[in-house]
Amino acid sequence: MAAPPPRDPRQARSLLATAPFPTSLEHLVERIEAAGFEAYLVGGCVRDVLLGRPLSDFDVATSAPPERVQALFRRTIPTGIEHGTVTVLLDRGRTTVEVTTYRGEADYRDGRRPERVTFHGDLHADLARRDFTVNAFAYHPLHGTFVDDFDGLGDLAHRRLRAIGSAEQRFREDGLRPMRAVRFCATLSFTLDPDTEAAIPRTLDVFSKVAAERIHDELWKLLAAPRPSLGLAPMHRTGLWARTLPPPASAPLDDLLTRVDRLPCDPVLRLAALLAERSDREVADVLRRLRASRRDTERVRAVLDPRARLLVTEDDPAVIRRAAAALGHAAVRDALDLFDAAGPVRRRVERALEGAALSVRELRVGGRDLAQAGIVPPGPAMGRCLAALLDWVLEDPSRNDRARLLDHARACCGGADP
Repeated sequence: MAAPPPRDPRQARSLLATAPFPTSLEHLVERIEAAGFEAYLVGGCVRDVLLGRPLSDFDVATSAPPERVQALFRRTIPTGIEHGTVTVLLDRGRTTVEVTTYRGEADYRDGRRPERVTFHGDLHADLARRDFTVNAFAYHPLHGTFVDDFDGLGDLAHRRLRAIGSAEQRFREDGLRPMRAVRFCATLSFTLDPDTEAAIPRTLDVFSKVAAERIHDELWKLLAAPRPSLGLAPMHRTGLWARTLPPPASAPLDDLLTRVDRLPCDPVLRLAALLAERSDREVADVLRRLRASRRDTERVRAVLDPRARLLVTEDDPAVIRRAAAALGHAAVRDALDLFDAAGPVRRRVERALEGAALSVRELRVGGRDLAQAGIVPPGPAMGRCLAALLDWVLEDPSRNDRARLLDHARACCGGADP
């Protein structure tokens, strides 16, 4: 069990001083400061150390203009240079650091990007423009300075997510922030501060302007968390759910969220659970609006296919094999997880599928064999013959033998019209 987060700056500095930050990250700060500018580690990498979580992304805030950051390092990417962000590649590209110039922002008209960005040299003003208190920490790895202007440590101790200043203003500046709020609740196991939560329904008009790709990314991260219900519940309370997903079907919300929590930490499978009992049209509409990838779309549709349930409700091995053949190998695993199949059911499915060919490609004969044997020429008739052979093998997997398949093809396909 992770140790409780620090309650005062002294404890925070002690934890951060022993954190496994890459040496190259400290060298980056050192190089920027040697050029006459300030540089601090900020945001999630500082927060995660204080929470005892693994380090992943690294962010640095600096008084150096983005053009100077580019000049100081050999390998950079102008990720968002117009807004002051340059990605610096360290350790031969193994470590990436987002370096952003201290900035002020104004005139958020589309709920996404500020109309105007001004660069300045004030760390504290830069931290004040951020979204949540637990994302506004700053730490200097060389001097050991720790900055917490908004009592983020108090929020860490209470496992609470609270907006900086006016929550409504923060959410109107960037319409994605409400979705980030519920995502952090899930990934960090936090609860929303009441005032922060109350501001979300009042800013849904701004959320509605956010690009689908950005919502997709946040929803997938939420659904990959150990307990997505911690984010899905406030999504439902605040109206974000209604702007993102269809309403829960027949099951009570608490039952649905419990079921989603029990599933593997797979966002696609968990999304399928949230879409269960919806019509094909509704499912297709949600996946399209969320800009789901083709692979994710195929997985959701397969596991929600009525034949998926046959895998866990039928005893007849041939029925199980035909259902599996229609859905594909990956959907079998997904279906067993989605329907929370017990051990005996999983073993029954495994026995039914053991060594079984589930596709034409897995048959011991192919189209060339049928043509060379003079059974059926290339064309539509050959496709029908191979499908008939697969169906015959699904009835009894031992029939997947070259000689037996050719004999059966002669009997059922020989002389077929092209």
